[in-house]
Amino acid sequence: MLEEAGEVLENMLKASCLPLGFIVFLPAVLLLVAPPLPAADAAHEFTVYRMQQYDLQGQPYGTRNAVLNTEARTIDADVLSRRCVLVRLLDFSYERYQRALRQSAGAVVIILPRTMAAVPQDVIRQFMEIEPEMLAMETIVPVYFAVEDDALLSIYEQTQAASASQGSASAAEVLLHTATANGFQMVTSGVQSKAVSDWLITSVEGRLTGLGGEDLPTIVIVAHYDAFGVAPWLSHGADSNGSGISVLLELARLFSRLYTYKRTHAAYNLLFFASGGGKFNYQGTKRWLEDNLDHTDSSLLQDNVAFVLCLDTVGRGDSLHLHVSKPPREGTLQHAFLRELETVAAHQFPEVRFSMVHKKINLAEDMLAWEHERFAVRRLPAFTLSHLQSHRDGQRSSIMDVRSRVDSKTLTRNTRLIAEALTRVIYNLTEKGTPPDMPVFTEQMQIQQEQLDSVMDWLTTQPRAAQLVDKDGTFLSTLEHYLSRYLKEVKPHHVKADKRDPEFVFYDQLKQVMNAYRVKPAIFDLLLAVCIGAYLGMAYTAVQGQCHCRLFSDPHVPHTTTPRLEGGSGSSSNSGALWSRHCRSVSFNCGVSLYFPSMCQVPCWAYRCSCQAETLGPAVHWSKNKPPRVCVLRL
Repeated sequence: MLEEAGEVLENMLKASCLPLGFIVFLPAVLLLVAPPLPAADAAHEFTVYRMQQYDLQGQPYGTRNAVLNTEARTIDADVLSRRCVLVRLLDFSYERYQRALRQSAGAVVIILPRTMAAVPQDVIRQFMEIEPEMLAMETIVPVYFAVEDDALLSIYEQTQAASASQGSASAAEVLLHTATANGFQMVTSGVQSKAVSDWLITSVEGRLTGLGGEDLPTIVIVAHYDAFGVAPWLSHGADSNGSGISVLLELARLFSRLYTYKRTHAAYNLLFFASGGGKFNYQGTKRWLEDNLDHTDSSLLQDNVAFVLCLDTVGRGDSLHLHVSKPPREGTLQHAFLRELETVAAHQFPEVRFSMVHKKINLAEDMLAWEHERFAVRRLPAFTLSHLQSHRDGQRSSIMDVRSRVDSKTLTRNTRLIAEALTRVIYNLTEKGTPPDMPVFTEQMQIQQEQLDSVMDWLTTQPRAAQLVDKDGTFLSTLEHYLSRYLKEVKPHHVKADKRDPEFVFYDQLKQVMNAYRVKPAIFDLLLAVCIGAYLGMAYTAVQGQCHCRLFSDPHVPHTTTPRLEGGSGSSSNSGALWSRHCRSVSFNCGVSLYFPSMCQVPCWAYRCSCQAETLGPAVHWSKNKPPRVCVLRL
């Protein structure tokens, strides 16, 4: 077959059929000289992070789908049905998000900037307010987040240009642009999400035993380490609650040094608890209380708890609020701690605005407001210290809570304030006449900003969503090792959801690889088919009109109504129609005599032997490989 094709092309070139060669070879030349499409422009692979998907108290939250295979459009397009909607953070709003869902969009991909520090503060505040609303409703549409890069930005701009053309006033322009414009097919590599069974939420506790008898009062210091945001893999939780766990670790370091020496060894037990699952209704704290109060005969939580101090979001601002479920009574240690906080803030840190916020526990709500409410429900005196005045503040559950939002000087100042107030309570310094403006932690005992910064850097370099913190992972092992340096009896506590009636259910496929393939719209295939058909029609017309062998009969030879083949190979008789259809498949040998009717036109390229007239008679000889452009034979 290849040899036959070669002979055909060779015959065409030798025949010098210019229009035919032009039609046949011009498309091939254009394809060869056209610049190739770079591979990076034809397809791009990037990482995407799926929105939260979990069940809490039997209520589903977040997106319920993870599979994506649809064409891309920007949020400004008129038609979003069954399309992957691309939107940049600067253009995102809750109204636009709802519009995409109402139009049955196939998916939503929110493109985040490379660094959050470059995002205007009003955009950050707006998105922090939107995140809880996005999670409050269940949606079947896959929602992903992607970090912007050059290739993804180019895809967005091209898609935006294609979407903008849909609003053209001319229907012909819209049709033409639709047929010729490039599109992008967005495809995820993962499978449908499924529930993760037997996932463990881990908490870590450690203690410093006081000097004296067995019935010493216990002060509990608590901070949850996990972070929360609309996308688990983007939840770094710098302020909430990286700042809280940083202060807890620094307090463990400071008081371990004080408890090392007999002169400064206080008559209080200090119990430190880094809880897990804080963003999921404080599941780690709940199970820890159940284990210590219901399933244990003796524990520090059962004997004599002075108060529980919970630390949550203390890395920003010039305000500190002590959130309580019940105002402390005078004469109690919790009231003394409240007074010491006020005293230290007024005399040593006058720039800090300190206040107490009283909020009763609403047992009708599924979610508790603050972590101290878990202890208050079990009748343990507790409060939460935070620079936030309301538990509904969006800063507590946002992917915008990154390292740059924590001010190192503010975090160091708040750590000093808390440490000074605790020390004055534990060592009863006010009753001993110590001036309120005299700091305790000075010189070698001074709180080190570099220490806090290193802990904050370690906490914020990794996402700490509860679904991602593995009990055997490096984060928990490092946390346990750090506490073991300063505390005694450090041990983990695990929480696993009940199989029959789980309080929480996590799902996988939270991080995937998405591919953007450059594609043409479906109407382009129809247009291409029309063009190919027109091209083939032009080629056929050129062949029939330009390269035919015109065979004329000699008037001296009697005409026959049916052409005959005679020669050494025998003879045959066929109709003219049959001859014109099948002559290209006949292989002629030299010396064959032909008898034609008055006229017969046959394409030259149909023969394997070219025609050459040697005599003016009925005998016509054929010689190979010498095809004339037009064969005129007079018989």
